[in-house]
Amino acid sequence: TYTSGAVVLAFLVLAAFSFISWYIIGYKALYLRRARRESQEFLEAFWQSKRLDAIFQLTDSMKTSPISQVFRAGYIELSKLKTGESAGTMGSQLGALENVDRALRRAATLEVTNLEKLIPFLATTGSTAPFVGLFGTVWGIMNSFINIGSSESATLATVAPGIAEALIATAIGLVAAIPAVMAYNFFSAHIRVLSSEMDSFSADFLNIVKRHFLK
Repeated sequence: TYTSGAVVLAFLVLAAFSFISWYIIGYKALYLRRARRESQEFLEAFWQSKRLDAIFQLTDSMKTSPISQVFRAGYIELSKLKTGESAGTMGSQLGALENVDRALRRAATLEVTNLEKLIPFLATTGSTAPFVGLFGTVWGIMNSFINIGSSESATLATVAPGIAEALIATAIGLVAAIPAVMAYNFFSAHIRVLSSEMDSFSADFLNIVKRHFLK
């Protein structure tokens, strides 16, 4: 019937949304957990070490950490200053410092973009799935009433199955949407924390550059 066809179509769409959302939730949960762990390990090693080149080599094993990748970008730009490519007058030194700052900010932007990959789909699921379920419900109820009119019977046994089937679509839409919204908010909060940590590290790194390499 049209009722079953519309509801089944809504089920299939919502099942696809739910499956993809749960895949993203699992993947991003593991990825962000590893990013936080490696970032903490990197910061501990950074503040305990006295050689930037040793820290730079350490970042090869911490590629998931956004802070380590920000450091790599800053160190590569700083190496130009250390080798004398940007040394000289105060103006050239300040220009070198600005280059380091730009490299840090550019790397931080790239890392935030990488952290946010796939996350928008969760927001899309959270905002769209209830409407898909509602569409299936409305379509199913509409066709149920059409069937009632054609059969000229309005008993509970005639009405209940079609309406119950249609209402399931709304329930499944909510089941797909609620975890997606919760995960989206959870991941967004963690990404904001990592972004703030990258900004703080960038400021600390620039201060180190000013004290030790611009004299």
